[in-house]
Amino acid sequence: MADIENTEIVNEEVEQSVEGGAPADQQASLSLEELGALLQIVDLAVSRGAFRGAEASQVGAVFDRLNNFLSVVAANQQAEAEAASTEDGEQPVEESDAPAPEGE
Repeated sequence: MADIENTEIVNEEVEQSVEGGAPADQQASLSLEELGALLQIVDLAVSRGAFRGAEASQVGAVFDRLNNFLSVVAANQQAEAEAASTEDGEQPVEESDAPAPEGE
């Protein structure tokens, strides 16, 4: 019962924020850093036993989706950065041109 009431309260707050309750620059936007911090918060909460066993699969599913999203975004940003550097006339460093790590 309390979970349903809390969900309704959260839904009302989200609706108010989207409908203009929050300043225009804060409406429905999260930075990648904030999403990364959220991922760390969920990981910490799980490690401290903040969720019941029945909730673990749902929390894990959301954690996995968020982690995959952040990985894809990071890969896309890296690809864009590499593309931008090649457009500037810089040649990308290929693995064969890179110095071998010590000990190999």
